[in-house]
Amino acid sequence: MMQTNFVIICLSYILGLLSTAFPWSGLWILLLGIFIAVISPLIYARWRKLAQKGNSNFNLNILSCAPHPRIWIIAGIIGLLATLYFNWRVPVPGEKDISKFVIADSGNLEQVVIVRGFVDSKPRLTRSQKGQFWLNVTQLDEVTNDKGAVSSPKGATGKLYVTVPMLQVTGLYPGEEVAVTGLLYKPTKPINPGGFDFQRYLQQEGCFAGLVGKQMNILDEGKNWGWWQIRDKIVRSQVRFLGVPEGILVSAMVLGNKAVDLPYDIRDIFVNTGLAHALAASGFQTSLILGVILTLTKRSSKKIQIICGTLGLIIFLCLSGFEPAILRAVIMGFAALLGLALGRNIKQLGSLLLAATLLLLFNPLWIWNLGFQLSFLATLGLVVTASAIDKRLDWMPPAIASLISVPLAATMWTTPRLLEFCNSLIIYSLPLNIIATPFISVISLGGMLSSLFSVISPDIGSILASFLYYPTHWLIAIVELFENLPGNIITVGSISNLQMLAIYALIIITWLIKGFQKRWWLSLIIAVALILVPLWYSTNNLFQVTLLATRNEPVLVIQEQGNVTLINSGDEGTGRFTILPFLRQQGINQINNAIASKFPGYSKDAWLEIMDKLPIKNFYEYTPNTDDQLETQIIQQQLQQQKGIYRPLLIGQMITNKSTIIQLIDDQIPIIKLQILDQNWLLVGNTPAAPILELIKSGQLSPVDVLWCTSEALPELVLALKPQIAIAPNSNLENTTLSTLKKSSTKIYFTGKDGAIQWTPNQQFSTFIRNTENKSSVL
Repeated sequence: MMQTNFVIICLSYILGLLSTAFPWSGLWILLLGIFIAVISPLIYARWRKLAQKGNSNFNLNILSCAPHPRIWIIAGIIGLLATLYFNWRVPVPGEKDISKFVIADSGNLEQVVIVRGFVDSKPRLTRSQKGQFWLNVTQLDEVTNDKGAVSSPKGATGKLYVTVPMLQVTGLYPGEEVAVTGLLYKPTKPINPGGFDFQRYLQQEGCFAGLVGKQMNILDEGKNWGWWQIRDKIVRSQVRFLGVPEGILVSAMVLGNKAVDLPYDIRDIFVNTGLAHALAASGFQTSLILGVILTLTKRSSKKIQIICGTLGLIIFLCLSGFEPAILRAVIMGFAALLGLALGRNIKQLGSLLLAATLLLLFNPLWIWNLGFQLSFLATLGLVVTASAIDKRLDWMPPAIASLISVPLAATMWTTPRLLEFCNSLIIYSLPLNIIATPFISVISLGGMLSSLFSVISPDIGSILASFLYYPTHWLIAIVELFENLPGNIITVGSISNLQMLAIYALIIITWLIKGFQKRWWLSLIIAVALILVPLWYSTNNLFQVTLLATRNEPVLVIQEQGNVTLINSGDEGTGRFTILPFLRQQGINQINNAIASKFPGYSKDAWLEIMDKLPIKNFYEYTPNTDDQLETQIIQQQLQQQKGIYRPLLIGQMITNKSTIIQLIDDQIPIIKLQILDQNWLLVGNTPAAPILELIKSGQLSPVDVLWCTSEALPELVLALKPQIAIAPNSNLENTTLSTLKKSSTKIYFTGKDGAIQWTPNQQFSTFIRNTENKSSVL
């Protein structure tokens, strides 16, 4: 009875936190608890009669464990309190938080300041090759003019996300007091579908502002001791003979990639092949630590074993960092030690539930942390599903069966959440996990042994680490091989919360009901259908035009019943951070037509970023000069590997695609004209208004329905072309000009403010930011 009540109370708390995705959810949970409390006596009475008629002691035993109605009321109250506790713990900026001093609007980096504070983290390398660290702010000085005059110091507090040139953070350590001169800004929400929510990421860290640093001065070195020193000592020792990336990878697999600055190229191949868990110190490393310690101390008393195990777990936690997944693993490790002390087996499912409840009591915001969710889902899969899979593989040797059952169980429980998050399915994840598990075990065990000796004697640690070179090198080679296999990643698009919950419902039903366990294949077919049928229907019926929010040239994606056309690629980084996330969200695995018009700001690097992930069938490029022949040859070689075709884009040439006609006009100014169904679109890029007006006067351009141009050219072109819709990147126009434009019959959109603009024949035009703000769910 006590166990049942404990489970209900813990689950009600977790359910209350999950329900914060919906408004007034706490009251609904309370009402649900009261409703169950009212009807449960009636259900118990009916169950008792049926059990007595059937003389079923089993049913009566179950009934004796049924919770008292008041437990359901208590559970409802706890669910309500959980929602209140969650909202109370949501970080908000204080009165003197550094974000309160941001004057410039989001994205307008013109406020030059000098911020003083203490370094709170070891610097890390960003994808843009800058150094990043967290700063605890103590003082703010604002630069008031171009000559560098500084305002009087202001007391400021809060946490700041700081990026500076990489060379300036070399030798920077936590605890040092620094002064950083740079541009202060507030993080923004994503302005394109599928984009990274930088604002939410910082908010989860209790941060509400960022600083693009230009110069940094160390004011006080402070006390340079911390667990980071031991981590650095271990990493240096392992890299000494192993080199890079093998040495860094060994350190990451032992300490976790949060504690070690792993290069992005290595991190990406592990993520893209479904081996990201190998880089996250958690349950696997904890099991190894406890297993080795208990084996070495098996001839000692229980007291000595428990003390040594406890010390091992605490040291591992301090070295790896207080991440949710590591804390979960350590708590379950302590539960195992408690079972050893009591001389009884601890139920893993109960210890998992207890670990989740304790961690969420400590920080309820972790309920929406992806690492927290995946860690518990994977462990839940191992606890409840791995043994069932082992039984079905009893015809295999036990060692081989466990190599299959463990990754299969974890994959089964984590895939629906990953599909909802990253919109992609990694096809070869399971076979790669089976092949890689022996390598991961050897590297982790050897890395821990090397780490232990590195603290005592770095030379011995380096020698021991050197024996891991070939296993680590082979593991990297295997992962790279699987990443380059055709069809490694299939994009399935963004599945809805309802689809995800339905798939998890199927998994839980199959786990609990024996009839479904025998027909597991039916559950698998239904789950696959829940993913693929909506995707197939949407792909074959969707007609949508999306103008992505970009800085320089207009980037247009036309989805026409399974046929995809991409016009322009933007500058470097646009392909990786804007176009590819959107295409993944839409479930697009191939681009039928790509058109590079060479608007001002054009960069072939963005096209290479796209082609590295998605094949292109037809690539059209306007090439009026030969300055970039080398990059063109690289694109042609990439197309040949993808069996695509490179086609020069000629002036006046019409590219027809079902209901869309695309044409590049004028040989001096790259302007794209489109006819989409019965609408005429005109994309003029960053071209000034004067040459466009000349083309209008000469009759080469006529009034259009939709216009994209710069903000500077917007007033004149709206008057000349009289479009129904006009779109510009930003709204940095004078108030009088904006008022004049609003009085016209043209509807004006600014992608910098409204986000991506989408058009469909039925819903017409809609803005991404407004649609996002209207959604109440945070799932």
